[in-house]
Amino acid sequence: MQLKIKNLKSIIKLNQYLLICFTCLVTEVVSAQIIIEDEVVEVKTVAVDTSNSRKIDGVAAVVGDYIILDSDIDNTILQLKAQGASMEGVTRCQLFGKLLEDKLYAHHAIQDSVIVSDAEIHASVDYQLNQFLEQSGKTMEELIAFYNKEDEKSFKAEMFEINKSNKLASEMQQKIISDVEVTPEEVRQFFNKIPVDERPTFGTELKVSQIVIEPEASAENIQKVIDQLNQFRADVLDNGASFRSKVVLYTDDKESIKTGGLYTLYRKKPRMVKEFRDVAFAMQEGEISEPFKSEFGYHIIYLEKIRGQEYDVRHILLIPEVSQDAVTESKAEIDKIRESIVAGDITFEDAARESSDEKETRSEGGHFINPATQDYNFELTRMDPELYGQIEGLKDDEISLVLTERGRTGNVKFKIMKVSDRVDEHVADYSKDYLKIKELALNEKKFKIIEDWQDEKIMETYIKVNGEHRDCEYSSNWLKK
Repeated sequence: MQLKIKNLKSIIKLNQYLLICFTCLVTEVVSAQIIIEDEVVEVKTVAVDTSNSRKIDGVAAVVGDYIILDSDIDNTILQLKAQGASMEGVTRCQLFGKLLEDKLYAHHAIQDSVIVSDAEIHASVDYQLNQFLEQSGKTMEELIAFYNKEDEKSFKAEMFEINKSNKLASEMQQKIISDVEVTPEEVRQFFNKIPVDERPTFGTELKVSQIVIEPEASAENIQKVIDQLNQFRADVLDNGASFRSKVVLYTDDKESIKTGGLYTLYRKKPRMVKEFRDVAFAMQEGEISEPFKSEFGYHIIYLEKIRGQEYDVRHILLIPEVSQDAVTESKAEIDKIRESIVAGDITFEDAARESSDEKETRSEGGHFINPATQDYNFELTRMDPELYGQIEGLKDDEISLVLTERGRTGNVKFKIMKVSDRVDEHVADYSKDYLKIKELALNEKKFKIIEDWQDEKIMETYIKVNGEHRDCEYSSNWLKK
């Protein structure tokens, strides 16, 4: 079978467009989702206000326990356009096909007992609504009226179902392909099937290294935040104070304020740094940890709920203040390191191993590891824009001037950078580009497994496509012809 590289790219492109729909469900129009029982569908009227007229929504399709409304396609297009996504080459039929896939995943996620955290979904809904209200300048009452909803409770309930359905679909997709791997022989066969004149071209690549010096807080300031965390802990345990209120008032993890410091940890899916996971998984439900340190600062954790392999935890993070003297000393240290490297007294790699405060790159001689390929090579056209801006203009083995930026904790840090081993744009070579070719082979295998799964589940799932949507040409057999 001849490999269809162009088809793969078009699928990836479409998925990139539609990924936005999972993350911006409330930025434009909220779709109605209705759970049905058996084959009897009672459709709740959804009206879209255009001037003074009202259009009644119809059922475009039924997939298992879910329906898709006629308005869902328009809502998806509005969401994509609102995010500035190009719709060139993306048809309504393709969008509708993606909606069918999502509901098929969600339906079978329920059948396969895939569990998602209700607490996480509720937190996501609250965050989406708060973001919309902040960006639009509307009140909650105006938002409810805009979407023709009865009240805030019913609006949030509908938002919850939409988010939960999408989360179920995402988890089901991951479950299907989570154990997929490719052997070296499969990679070789994949590459050999590509006609020579159709082999992919890889852009200019290079390696990036850096040495980071981050000022440290004094022992006095560290003890100060530990004492404060102990006070929070005692106030909750001894006086019944609200842990969530402490989060909102005091945490330095500003992103978690919107969820009251809530994170859901999974034993089989590492999330958060190791120190955080080790403490959380050693706790009992209802416990509050002693203060502990991570690379981000100092934490206490409240283990709110254990559900099998899932742990709902809330945490408070405090970051010790760094003095100006410590900042000045660190700047002098990075200047001295740079001078030594430029003078040839020490190599960049040895200086990184001896002096860098960034543990992720220190043991690698300062080299970044590309998370996509797990090697040291970065393709310029796919590099993070911020990283590209820092190394743009550097020649091979040239040492950058000292750069100043904010570290993970929000405190200032200093670094110097270097690029090396630049390789110009070239046609894929099996030996040189094995890891990239392996990634392409793995993606093709995943697509094939997804395709086979869809073919099987479509035939055993109740699916009904109505009206003009039956005229679409689908890549999957949704019409069961």
